[in-house]
Amino acid sequence: MPVYENTFSQAQKMLQNLDRWLTKAEEHAAAKKFDPSVLIQARLAPDQYPLVRQVQAACDAAKFLAARLAGKTAPAHPDTETTFAELHTRIRAVMEYIGGFSAEDFKGGEERTVPLGFMPGKGLVGSDYMVEMALPNFYFHTCMAYAILRHNGVELGKIDYIGSLNLIDVPAAS
Repeated sequence: MPVYENTFSQAQKMLQNLDRWLTKAEEHAAAKKFDPSVLIQARLAPDQYPLVRQVQAACDAAKFLAARLAGKTAPAHPDTETTFAELHTRIRAVMEYIGGFSAEDFKGGEERTVPLGFMPGKGLVGSDYMVEMALPNFYFHTCMAYAILRHNGVELGKIDYIGSLNLIDVPAAS
């Protein structure tokens, strides 16, 4: 499987994992009998994004990576989510969006110039954008969402982060 297909299948897997973490967070709040919106605004440090923004940023990193490498315009999301239901909808919309690309869409993507909006007049070559900016940013925000939920008592473990594995049988050593 080519690098881009690997990248986007992994991004979709991580977004599915993130969606499941949010479900576990809702279940945790229900079991402990507290308002789940407390978790939506939870953060690890005062100067860090709350959970809601971590989810939005992870979604943005995934959709912008796909759009920018394909030379397309990503769909707009106004960052107005305030509930778990709205966050689930956002994650699923981004999964559907990145799932709609094919390998053909990314032809020339590694050489395509990706302008950086926060650095006017600067950009990165597509392959550098992917490995130096977009993927680290995506994993940073998914990790922070995971850490916020763990910090707040949601029962998540490493396998929740990693997700499913495509296990195969290994012949016994002789």
